[in-house]
Amino acid sequence: MIKSTIAIAAGKGGVGKSTTAVNLAIALYKKAGAKVGLLDADIHGPSQPIMLGIHEKPRIDRSNKKIIPLRKYGIQTISMGYLTDAHTPMVWRGPMVSQALFQLIYETLWEDLDFLILDLPPGTGDIPLTLAKKIHLTGIIIVTTPQKVALVDANKALVMFRKLGIPILGLIENMAIYKCSFCNHEVAIFGNEGGKRMADANSIPILGKIPLDIVIRKNSDRGTPIVISDPNSSIAKIYENIAFTLIEQLSSH
Repeated sequence: MIKSTIAIAAGKGGVGKSTTAVNLAIALYKKAGAKVGLLDADIHGPSQPIMLGIHEKPRIDRSNKKIIPLRKYGIQTISMGYLTDAHTPMVWRGPMVSQALFQLIYETLWEDLDFLILDLPPGTGDIPLTLAKKIHLTGIIIVTTPQKVALVDANKALVMFRKLGIPILGLIENMAIYKCSFCNHEVAIFGNEGGKRMADANSIPILGKIPLDIVIRKNSDRGTPIVISDPNSSIAKIYENIAFTLIEQLSSH
């Protein structure tokens, strides 16, 4: 049984959606003791194999022919990237991609979960739309960066999900500020308060603001998300606070 299914969405790529999904999933397990599954729904550009440092293929349960999810850092995880060669492009059209994705969702032998985190592909295309229509989603978390070009597309995604009747749980602003590692001077490289303006305009909460920090990128590339590699850091604490906020928000509904 899966109690809550949370989709992590973004209007465009490159805003840190997958990094957010991975760190939030692990934070829910580590700090809240939740049973968590993470599904990489980006069939064409799966990120979880690299971010979780997984290089093995999942096994098939012989009794029911379902996929046994892999485990890493306390969470269950499945991705098309675990099933295919890392250097082979997925040259599939929409219907084939949708079929593969639904197989991942329904033919994975998940154990009982408190949360299933879906790392959606960016944008408002066929896959996010199909998923939102056919799967019961507890809610959506929108990830964006503060600059206008990202906010415009993030707002489009938010509007689409709202039209489909899916609750928007909140917004996470990535790359909110850059702090110099030498002098601690802070620079809003991508602009100030863009996420806040969008959240206020849509009457949704900001769940957290993640700074632009090279440590996040380095550890993601190494397969050791920052909540694992540096659990006492201020950035890890932000992800943990988002996890606690999410749990409180859902428990009150």
